[in-house]
Amino acid sequence: MWFRKKEKVNLVEHYRKEKINIAYGDRATAMAYLRDFIELIRPESYALETAEPRLEKSIQLLQEDPSVAENIRHAIYITLRNANLVPMLTDSGMALSRSVGKELVGRIKHKFIPALKDEKDFLQVIDAVFYKKDDYIWVERMPRKQWSFLLSMLHISLRGAEKILGEQVLISMEILSARVAQLGCEKEVSDYLSTDPLKKGNPFMVQQFHIHGLQGALEETDQDSLQKKALGAKKALVACQQKLETIRENTHERGASLSQTFILYQIDQKLDRLLLLLDIIDADEKINNNSLADYFIKVVRNENRKNSIREVLSQTTGYLAYQIAEQKGKKGNTYITSSPAEYRNMIFSAMKGGFIVCFMVIIKSLLGLLKFAPFWQGFVYSLNYSAGFVLIEETHSTLATKQPAFTANAVAGSIDSRGNEGRPQLYNLAVTLSKVSRSQFASFAGNLLVVFPGTYLMVWLMDLALGFKIVEGEKAMDLLRAQHPWQSLSLLFACNTGFFLFLSGLIAGYVQNKMKFGRIGERIVQHPALRFYFSRQRLQKIARYWEYHAGSIIGSISLGFFLGMASIVGKIFGIPFDIRHITIAAGNISIGLYGVGWEMISKSYLAIVILGVLGIGFLNFLVSFSLSFYVAIRSRGIRTKDYPEFLGILWRYFKSHPMDFVRPRKRISEGNNAE
Repeated sequence: MWFRKKEKVNLVEHYRKEKINIAYGDRATAMAYLRDFIELIRPESYALETAEPRLEKSIQLLQEDPSVAENIRHAIYITLRNANLVPMLTDSGMALSRSVGKELVGRIKHKFIPALKDEKDFLQVIDAVFYKKDDYIWVERMPRKQWSFLLSMLHISLRGAEKILGEQVLISMEILSARVAQLGCEKEVSDYLSTDPLKKGNPFMVQQFHIHGLQGALEETDQDSLQKKALGAKKALVACQQKLETIRENTHERGASLSQTFILYQIDQKLDRLLLLLDIIDADEKINNNSLADYFIKVVRNENRKNSIREVLSQTTGYLAYQIAEQKGKKGNTYITSSPAEYRNMIFSAMKGGFIVCFMVIIKSLLGLLKFAPFWQGFVYSLNYSAGFVLIEETHSTLATKQPAFTANAVAGSIDSRGNEGRPQLYNLAVTLSKVSRSQFASFAGNLLVVFPGTYLMVWLMDLALGFKIVEGEKAMDLLRAQHPWQSLSLLFACNTGFFLFLSGLIAGYVQNKMKFGRIGERIVQHPALRFYFSRQRLQKIARYWEYHAGSIIGSISLGFFLGMASIVGKIFGIPFDIRHITIAAGNISIGLYGVGWEMISKSYLAIVILGVLGIGFLNFLVSFSLSFYVAIRSRGIRTKDYPEFLGILWRYFKSHPMDFVRPRKRISEGNNAE
């Protein structure tokens, strides 16, 4: 009782009750008053939905008691007076480093030792008032119109006695404009502009003249003159934004790099800020409250997330991921069947792929009989897998498990707002998923129809011709046991394979994008040494081949090494880590079954092992497709929660046309994609 905690006094309630006004120049009290006013709005972390009614209650308080609004306005002016707004306007929320790596290193350092701030920096006020790191969540959840209405009640002006505030806005615009002009002259941007070597039409430089022309805007007594200058500046900034979109559209054909993506991201940030500040300075007598509300929300988020690693990675790598996904999506369309003829071709292509896998599995088993050091054992396994996967690519065969990483991007593209006018047709998306499902079924069936009997036939012929069994007895039984769904970790290892399939698809998309961005084909044709040994026509063929096949080849090689080295990594670190791939597992079952003998194994046990292989295939597909689809929709800025009705549409389509998910309808003529 003696140690009862002293009850905290809310200054807003206390000053209202005692009819006290904030003393002129009392900056500490002004900051405390603003902090306590936000405290009236801030919800508990477990009840974010209460923020909106609390804000409405605070607005009602301002309406009922003008003294509260007067104190808030007075507190804002006290904190603004003699404050330096330029860092907040030019740096807050901006990527300041010239590369992603430097930006990441800077944020990591500031997590341990925060950056030093000037006492006059207005960001100190933002940090003090919105001191909780998750404040931005509830601030962003509020309707903008409510924040705008709250700000309109405060009647904040940039003119008259507080003209110095408007002058700082203009200085900030000059700084941002100069930075945009500098970034617009970088090689990654200027190469996409006019072919004129003087770059006279560079919009990123033109906008600087218009922004500079706004100097002295606050001294203008003629509103028409101010509006004319502001309109010219706005047109110049919009032209810059349009040029950015043109550059990004061209990257579909020319590819993108992380460096270019980061520069475009920085320009985009600064143009958005310039347009926001232009709207603020363009007010007649008061700040544009809608623009101010937008900026207020951004500043709170920027300060709460200023050292977030995830934030900068999400923002800067998103567009590069989109370009990689686009390269994968183009190939994914070739894996989606629409007509019965395409379906039959898919099965035949998968059967060719299964035939190649038979040799891969047998060679891998033979290599296992050789005595190598662990690393070299994994290395020769990897070479075998890589050669097999490359051969599958070169013969235009199909490996079922490589499809999901590519088809997922094609599916995501069908709901991409960049490629669809308005809201996408969700029924058509359901149809697309049915096409993906039956294409996947066809490829799995084609692979397994050949791998199971083909591998068994080959080991039988080897035994017949050479009197040699690859494995027999307990070792053969171990091969069967390794695919059993609960006598081994095969289903867990199948998830590892799904991840590697996703990762190799990502590598393939990245390499294909890099080939275009680096203009490797043109560089091969112009290579000074190669031109002495090959004709121009020959070089063009070589260049065209690598330009269109490099991604697939590198992706196949990377997948081969992922699968080949996995078990060796597990042995080196003494952990249960391995892979299970449906077609390789099917081949191993055939080898093990021949080594054990049909008469020595229970048919029910064999059935469970075969079901385990199907489970391996399902998890290979599920993990690879899910990860690829997640990356694709995130890179496109798609939120699946925006389409809650889709699952219902998909279920109704499945109930009405279940066989569409297994085979195409017979009435569809060849080449007709409509369903």
